[in-house]
Amino acid sequence: MSPLDRKLFRDLWRIKGQAVAIVLVIATGVMLQVMMSGLVASLTETRRAYYERNNLADVFAPVVRAPDAVLARLADIPGVARVTGRAVGRALIDIPGDPVPVQSQAVGLPDSGAQVLNTVFLTAGRLPAEHHRDEALLLSGFAAAHGYGIGDRIDVTMNGSRRSIRIVGLAQSPEFLFVAAPGEMVPDPARYGVIWMRRSALAAAFDMEGAFNEALLSISRGGSEAAVIDAVDRVLKPWGGTGAYGRSDLVSDRFVTEEIDGLATMSRAVPPLFIAVAAFLLYIVVNRIVQSEREEIGLLKAFGYTNREVGAHYVKLVLLIAGAGAALGCLLGVLAGRAMIPIYTTFYNFPFLVFRPDPTAFVIGVSASIAAASAGSVFVLRRIFALTPSEAMRPPAPADYSKTVTFTGPVGRRLDQPTRIVLRGLARSPWRAMALSAGIAGGMALASGMTTIYGSFDRMMDISFSVIDRSDATVFFHTPLGEKAAFELARIPGVIAVEPFREVAATLKFGRREYRGSVSGMIADPEMTRAIDDRYAAIPLPARGLVLGEALAEILAVAPGDILTIEVTEGRQPVLEVPVTRVASTLIGAPAYMQMAALNAVMSEPGRISGARLRVDEARADEVYRRLKDMPTVAGVSVSENARASLQKLMDQGAGSARYIMGAVAFIITFGIVYNAARIAQNERSRDLASLRVMGFSKGETAFVLLGELAIITLVALPVGSLVGYALTFAIARGFSSELYQIPAYFDPFSHGFSAAFIIVAAVVSGLLVERDLNRMDLVTVLKSRD
Repeated sequence: MSPLDRKLFRDLWRIKGQAVAIVLVIATGVMLQVMMSGLVASLTETRRAYYERNNLADVFAPVVRAPDAVLARLADIPGVARVTGRAVGRALIDIPGDPVPVQSQAVGLPDSGAQVLNTVFLTAGRLPAEHHRDEALLLSGFAAAHGYGIGDRIDVTMNGSRRSIRIVGLAQSPEFLFVAAPGEMVPDPARYGVIWMRRSALAAAFDMEGAFNEALLSISRGGSEAAVIDAVDRVLKPWGGTGAYGRSDLVSDRFVTEEIDGLATMSRAVPPLFIAVAAFLLYIVVNRIVQSEREEIGLLKAFGYTNREVGAHYVKLVLLIAGAGAALGCLLGVLAGRAMIPIYTTFYNFPFLVFRPDPTAFVIGVSASIAAASAGSVFVLRRIFALTPSEAMRPPAPADYSKTVTFTGPVGRRLDQPTRIVLRGLARSPWRAMALSAGIAGGMALASGMTTIYGSFDRMMDISFSVIDRSDATVFFHTPLGEKAAFELARIPGVIAVEPFREVAATLKFGRREYRGSVSGMIADPEMTRAIDDRYAAIPLPARGLVLGEALAEILAVAPGDILTIEVTEGRQPVLEVPVTRVASTLIGAPAYMQMAALNAVMSEPGRISGARLRVDEARADEVYRRLKDMPTVAGVSVSENARASLQKLMDQGAGSARYIMGAVAFIITFGIVYNAARIAQNERSRDLASLRVMGFSKGETAFVLLGELAIITLVALPVGSLVGYALTFAIARGFSSELYQIPAYFDPFSHGFSAAFIIVAAVVSGLLVERDLNRMDLVTVLKSRD
């Protein structure tokens, strides 16, 4: 080992505390890069393989009822490779001991032969036997949530008729990766199931003998999805086609895509922040070492070491720290990615999902860490190359402090000597103090921003379930009924109030943008579910016009006053031109609101309702839900308490769980910045502090001189970091928001106060560590050193 390499390891041991802090910051950035990129690659590849192996359809075409003969016409459409028709319908599952009817979807399997498209993936058991109408497959996630197994029987209500079916297999399907009940945006395997039965069994239940109500199509290579969808709509229009749509509009695929896109965005935006901060800290540390080793550099050059050799020595120091951080980050990234896999397999119903790190992420993480660290070392090398042996071996010219603040006036005379020393030190090195304060402010900003997001998730839930939706339960009917149905619900003992609504499936278009969703018709002055503005005040629904949720307005890029085209996909299927009157602050979903009377008028179906929202006496809630379970017209019941619990689980275990990781990371980087600031201050002023001790200053006074600067720098950084954190909150909230839920950004005094307290605690801990080393300082050795 060469003398320079031995010196290198001695230097590393001397700055081990600072080196470990920088390594952890770099490792955190690389960990996030590897974990998020690996999850993106794993989810993307698993989804692709799952879709291909199980032949997920490219186009879905729901229809009211079409004869099987129409399938031949669909098969003749240019670009169509395969086509099949099936019967599907809503069903209610009676869970023993649960008064609330559980919604599910019944899906038909061919009576004979293999499935052409949307092949089920058996996780246990077998397929239902041909022509056995009482056998069925059950979604494995739902079965696990309720403890069902092979051979168990369940009671199911289909189209108003109750029957008992036997579970012969458990299955998953690529079209049900994301499973949420109609009318709800939050997945819950316990509250929504999928049943697969032979087609003849479902045809009898839903009056589909010799007919189908959904066509599945795959597109040949080179075929145009848009052209196929247009042709399919023309063919199915006489039979009540409600509008074909592509795989990208499948609810399941849409939310999986949003999750992947969100992870990809975070993997590009977040890790560079940590790597940049680590590079900044590394530059300060190495620059300080070069300044303190000025004489050693001169001696090395005098003994014949070239600029390249001396420069390479300090570059090695940088690369060792950056390389150690990158290597640790790669390892932690793999471990963190593997730990996240069970969450995604549970949440998205993947039958298999193996974390496969993206090799590119390793390359990017390691390269970015080393490149960022090396960029800072370039400035250090310039200083080394500029030093000649004769110049380096003599002390640098003293700094000119003649024009700095002296604190000799009336104010200065009121201050004790240690305080004046602290203030003079700050006045003489303002740029250094500003740089350290900026670093601490950055950590404060990230910590306060992420802590605010914690509260924003809870705030979103409170607003959604206490201000926007104030109902206890929502009842959905199989088909729109007359307003008399609302009065029947009101007569159920235990029902306090009823608020009917009309839901109409539609495609909303503005320019080239479109969104496949629905229009919600509400009474003129709703109380249970309301459109609200940014101050949480109710928005009155206009007699003519549309109120859009913020998410939908952003998707369509519309503003109040714009004319929106609404293509209704049910009933008479009218095409409407409706003005947008207001944009509402919605936090869950992407709704569009109209007055129910106006919506029914354009549908030429006056007095029709799709369901109702209820307020229920808590003491009689079970009795109410049991009555609803026995009503043949009820297609499903959504209980607000269950929906809220499901959303909480989603935020804790799904996409929202990333906020916990980000919060922990924010505090790691903050502590690293504060600790390094304290260590750098100690290294730069060690000789001055030793001189003060020799002149008679006590250990406490000497520590005050050193840590007083850190305290002032930290206190100055807190308000600046709070302001930056407030702005950062909006960017983070926007990054976490999706079509599923939108996170409100606001100023949370508790979050900023908590983050400030953490910064102060980090400063105190760092100060105690530095003070401990300061008290152990060998005064003679320090004073013999030359600045």
